[in-house]
Amino acid sequence: MMKPNLFAAQEREAKLTKLGDALQVLERHVDFAALANGVDTAAPRPGRERGGRPPFPTEVMVRILLIQQLFNLSDEQMEFQLLDRLSFQRFAGLRDSSQIPDRTTIWTFKERLIKAGASESVFEAVNRQLARHGYIARGGQMIDASIVQAPKQSLNKEEKSLVVDQNAMPADWSPPKRRQKDLDARWTKKHGKSYFGYKLSVNADKRCKLIRKIKISTASEHDTLHFEDLLDPANTSRDVYADKGYVNYKREERLAGQGYRMHIQRKGSKDKPISEAQQRRNRRIASPRARVEHVFAGMAQLGGKMLRSIGLARATLQLNWKAAAYNLRRLCYLKEAKFSAF
Repeated sequence: MMKPNLFAAQEREAKLTKLGDALQVLERHVDFAALANGVDTAAPRPGRERGGRPPFPTEVMVRILLIQQLFNLSDEQMEFQLLDRLSFQRFAGLRDSSQIPDRTTIWTFKERLIKAGASESVFEAVNRQLARHGYIARGGQMIDASIVQAPKQSLNKEEKSLVVDQNAMPADWSPPKRRQKDLDARWTKKHGKSYFGYKLSVNADKRCKLIRKIKISTASEHDTLHFEDLLDPANTSRDVYADKGYVNYKREERLAGQGYRMHIQRKGSKDKPISEAQQRRNRRIASPRARVEHVFAGMAQLGGKMLRSIGLARATLQLNWKAAAYNLRRLCYLKEAKFSAF
């Protein structure tokens, strides 16, 4: 028969730390109060004029949303795990609290950010923190895009004509049905396979593989439309790496006049294949450019290839928080590995 132990909780926490709690590594290197201040500046906390229970501190909610992105949890699963999991309670500062944010509280916090136009606030706050740690953008910039799939929509021919062609909603849809229909996501094809959802375009610095800029759009928008929006003038190098999807000779000439050194792979056609010199150039670019694929692989590990949300506004919020979570995890790796460049 096992004997009760008054110090069982403390002993379990100590053993958890000894075994290696990734969230405690985040605790060592990240200033969460600064992240919360950035969010509050962009989306002020609601007033108490109407009374009711005071909202949870913004820092607690920031920590919870980062856990959600790191472990790819739905709002419902996040509520359950906060009630059940010791490491999550400790990281969120809820170990001794009788109140735990439920799924509605988490959803309401996200809606507050969306309505305030503050979806990018945490990503920007994380990047300011990277700079304070000394991880400025350097070594050149890598630009690429990835499709992020959303829940597929079933539309008949008339509904598709209204939604896709006229950007309108059928009048006979009930309110519950409207809430479940994604009117922003679009279909696209890649390598002969169809995908429904959105597109995440990123700029990652070549030296540290940290995400510096992002752009979220519908999947049907071509990658090259956002190329210039993603350029980062703060990068210490003017080298820009991209794959064949970004070829645009006029733009390259214009950007070269601004001091950028363009390293974009060339593509041929059936009637006009690329020359041997262009093939050698493509091979030289391939290795440094491929480093951006490591970034997308890291995002995929966090569940960054699939959305649970509906609509461009919520997709923008989720992918900004996903990119912020990736950068924080990458920061911890660089700090713990004592990255040789710093």
